[in-house]
Amino acid sequence: MIRQIEGTAKISAEVRLAALEKAVPNEVIQAVVRDHHLQRQRNRKLSAEMGLMVVIAMHLFSQSSLVQVLWKIVQGVRLLWPGARFTPASKGAISQLRYEIGAKAMVDLYHRVCRPMATESTPGAFWKGKRLMGMDGTDEMVADTPENERFFGRHTSGRGEAGYPQLKAIYLVEIGTHAVVDAGAWPIHSGEKEIGRRMLRSLGPGMLIMWDCGFHSLAMVRQALQQEADILGRLPANIKVHVIRRLPDGSTLITLAENDHRGVSKPSSEIYLRLIEYTVSDPALPGFGEHRRLITSLLDHQAYPALELARLYHERWEVEITIDETATHQRRAYQPFRSLKPVGVIQEFYGLLIAHYAIRKIMLDTALLVNLDPDRLSFTNALALIQAAIPEFQLISPAEFSNRYLQLLLDIACFRLPPRKVRSNPRVVKRKMSNFDKKRPCHRIWSQPACSFSDAIVLI
Repeated sequence: MIRQIEGTAKISAEVRLAALEKAVPNEVIQAVVRDHHLQRQRNRKLSAEMGLMVVIAMHLFSQSSLVQVLWKIVQGVRLLWPGARFTPASKGAISQLRYEIGAKAMVDLYHRVCRPMATESTPGAFWKGKRLMGMDGTDEMVADTPENERFFGRHTSGRGEAGYPQLKAIYLVEIGTHAVVDAGAWPIHSGEKEIGRRMLRSLGPGMLIMWDCGFHSLAMVRQALQQEADILGRLPANIKVHVIRRLPDGSTLITLAENDHRGVSKPSSEIYLRLIEYTVSDPALPGFGEHRRLITSLLDHQAYPALELARLYHERWEVEITIDETATHQRRAYQPFRSLKPVGVIQEFYGLLIAHYAIRKIMLDTALLVNLDPDRLSFTNALALIQAAIPEFQLISPAEFSNRYLQLLLDIACFRLPPRKVRSNPRVVKRKMSNFDKKRPCHRIWSQPACSFSDAIVLI
């Protein structure tokens, strides 16, 4: 059944990302617009709701300009539009609307939408009744403008400055579904430990959070426990522990405590944990021969054996796969964020995560439909099918949404990945240096030609 549009309707009121509404309901978008007082006084080609949709959709169509993104999300409505030909808004109008909306509304939309989505029947999402969560960070390039550089900063080394300003992003991820349930973007020189502590606000009872040694601090451990979550993290080599006793499974009951100015532990700050020490025996695997130490708040060695916890810890690498999905497959690979101002960068960052969450929600629904681990579904093929479905959902009657959504899930289920191979790759890059001169401040304002090349040619 084809959708019917009345001749008196406004196109800005008819545009919806119906293909994503299982994850990002249109009612939530409208509520964010109301709560942030973003309604526009005049009824124009672009509404505030459409502005939020464009910021999300620009990470589904990352190879397209913002004008092209707008055309794609109104394509289905335009085909049904009665009367005269409709032309979407210009680049300037889209940019103006984006900065009218700002970053706060997009951050609010992200926190309303992006929540843990796995159930206990979701393969790989729970372990012994604990919802598996992982934390990791990455550095992302932003557009090389003076405003972005002042706000985010850039790395420097003995060989000079980095080519682009960068932001530091920290992700809290549901391991089984790759859903980014909390995240933040900060200036590049921000400390991971302080940022990581802010991400713990989204933890709750029944969660097991895993992090690398770069996040470890006694404050992190204490805050996670205050959120009624359990921890499994790697302990830095320089951290000393107080041993209480050895446990039958090979782990050790210990305490961690803060030290005073003399280096003496404060008894009132002690936290009881288990220490698990292990190494990797295969020379072809990363970490071969290294002495690794894990700490966990799961003190029952019979219910949570040390060997199983050591194996479980490496599920934290799913966070790196999640980062690869957003940085390589959703965005333009090795390209910076588009926005020229910090507020636009932060808005764009959260739009990226909302789009990723929507893709992963559809993939989870597919996995549940065909009784498959979500890891066995292709992210890139799911993204391509969702791109094609966006105008199709606009063409059909709302009564047909359920049937079309079911067909979308079955289409995604056709693209299954083979079981993961046991493999390891070196952490190296092919190209380290460049023969081109480095971009410097004097190159930002470059003198423009006074005439064409043809007119500038002079015989000698």
